[in-house]
Order: sequence, then structure tokens, then C-alpha cells
Amino acid sequence: MSEAPTPGWRGTTILAVKKGERTVIAGDGQVTMGATIVKANARKVRRLAGGKVVAGFAGATADAFTLLERLEQKLEAHPEQFARACVELAKDWRTDRYLRRLDAMMIAADASSVFTITGAGDVLEPEAGIAAIGSGGPYALAAARALKDFDLDAEEIARRAMGIAAEICVYSNTNVVVETL
Repeated sequence: MSEAPTPGWRGTTILAVKKGERTVIAGDGQVTMGATIVKANARKVRRLAGGKVVAGFAGATADAFTLLERLEQKLEAHPEQFARACVELAKDWRTDRYLRRLDAMMIAADASSVFTITGAGDVLEPEAGIAAIGSGGPYALAAARALKDFDLDAEEIARRAMGIAAEICVYSNTNVVVETL
């Protein structure tokens, strides 16, 4: 018997890299349905809160857009309190009957913090300033960690790591959208 896939861990690569004063979230553009590529240039990384926050999503698109809208509402309700807005979203996501069924994951960042947010109520801040989700996430994460100590800025690390992930993960491509804070 095959186990159901973990929500948000199939079909994309989203990577956040914080280095120095810069924070970058990058996402590939491939959308798949089963083994078929249906779109190559999707935009899975968005700016929120007047450009002060960037979020990237993996998982079902409609579910991800619902979560992006909810995060935007939480950011409006808790201005200048990014961590609190993320925690409030995670609490709602875990306890709300409708949201609990959403099949997505999210990485969100402001100028000082990066969080991975899940429907299990997790709001995780990565130790090394690098986080990744999606089917190509483990590859991008490993590549970014390996590149972090080189003389590269956050965007160059993210672009190179995303390229490596796209070479390995069949559900990710090299049409990368990068948003920088």
C-alpha cells in the first residue's frame, strides 16, 4: 500500500536564503498534473504587505492562494509584527475546519526573518537562514547550504541552488522567479 504524499511536498521548488542584509525567496515555474507539465512559467512567489513580506508556496494552487490571502489579512491585523501574523495564520490553519483541509505549504520572509508555515501548526525559523519546500526542496536546501559559505550573495546562492534542484527534480524547472528583500 502506498502512503499519501506529504502535503506541499510534490511538484515544485521554493527556496528562501537569508545572507547578510538580503533575504531572497525563489520559486520555479513548473506546474504539473501527474506526469504532465501544464505550465512552465507560473509565479509561485508573491510580495505581500506593500512589498515588506515575500511568500512562496508549494501545493494545490487554489489552496495556496487562500493561504496567501489569509496571511495578508493577518499582516494587516498585526502590522509590524511579522512573526505574530505567521503564528496566527498557522493557528487558524490548524484549527479551522475549512483551512485544515488545504494541501499546501508556505515560506514567508520579511527583512529580518524567514519562516516555513504548515497546516500542522508549524512556524519554523531555519537555523542557517535557509529554508526550502516542495519536491525539489531537499535538493535546493542542500545546494544552498553548500554554497552559503562562498563569496556569493543571497540571490546568487538561490539561483544556483534552484538550478541544481531543477537538474534533479522532474517536477521543477529553471524558470525561476526571485523576490528580494
